Amino acid sequence: MSAPLTVFITAAGAPQSPTLIRQLKGNGERQVRVFGVDMDGEACGRFLCDGFQQIPRAGAEGYRDSLLACLERVRPDALLNVSGNDVWHVMSMRADIEAMGITVVGSDADLIELADNKFRLYGEIAEIDGDLAPRHTSPATLEEFIARAEEMGYPARDLCFKPHVSKGSRGFRILSQNVDRRDQLLNQKPTARYMSLDEFSSIFRDAPDFPKLLLMEVMQGEECDVMTIGYQGEALLTTVKSRESHRWGVIDKGELIERPELVEKTAAIIARIPLSYNLSIQFIGGKLIEINPRTSTFIYDRDFNEPWLAVKLALGLITPDEVRAYQAKIPYGRRMVRHMDQIFFNPDGQWSH
Repeated sequence: MSAPLTVFITAAGAPQSPTLIRQLKGNGERQVRVFGVDMDGEACGRFLCDGFQQIPRAGAEGYRDSLLACLERVRPDALLNVSGNDVWHVMSMRADIEAMGITVVGSDADLIELADNKFRLYGEIAEIDGDLAPRHTSPATLEEFIARAEEMGYPARDLCFKPHVSKGSRGFRILSQNVDRRDQLLNQKPTARYMSLDEFSSIFRDAPDFPKLLLMEVMQGEECDVMTIGYQGEALLTTVKSRESHRWGVIDKGELIERPELVEKTAAIIARIPLSYNLSIQFIGGKLIEINPRTSTFIYDRDFNEPWLAVKLALGLITPDEVRAYQAKIPYGRRMVRHMDQIFFNPDGQWSH
């Protein structure tokens, strides 16, 4: 019997982590131990992993030293990134981590920096196809922002804006004059994403500087998450899931669907931006919205486990050709529903299974 493997994951409390931990350990081929870290000492993954350590928030004082010390102690076979907040920081330590003999299942830091900056990303993919990204601009001042919004059709047409670099819809809003403010106040949750250009202007009119924002068209059409395993500039295996609804900023209902046109677009993107291993690429109406260079929400099957395939590929336990062969094995029609659950534990950290 093959020796057990140890996979180290960041962000053990992320929404996708409980399922990821269970699926890595229950891969059906080999015994896998999972060690997790998180900034929250009560992260749900703490109770599902075989080992756990609390560390500082990504990028905070002590984060680098804590993570490297933990890796030195655990000496896992592979490190798998889960959180977008961690991924660049982890990959910037790649040389130090690999010097310990640990395989890093992720992309190079410079490519992650490109993927995370949507203004740079849209400019890069425009070299592939000028119609692949939403119509967008990056005004330098409030006055320019207002002028560009009017040129793009506001107020007759809704627009949206977001920071060049952001996570989890932070800083994202839809500019609209067509929203019932009374309904928003009385009937909508306080996470409503709409505001008027006048409201936007009042926030930044007397501010000392103006942020780097993308002003964009509001995309319409089918919303899909494309999951791909990148390797040396090739998308080896690409699945597409419908993004039918979401809570807490993450998908909570979807289905594996056939969209060959998105598979083709993804192949072109990875050929241009050679990101590696598990990647999540969001499309709306056939246009690229963002790339998350990390694991995300997968629709697993007993014999179709994309993170496990990426780990095996990185460790040399499976060949690129063997990963490509899974394209013909995608369980189309398989659905997922995310749900809330609870874990109960005592003051000593022991919990009830």
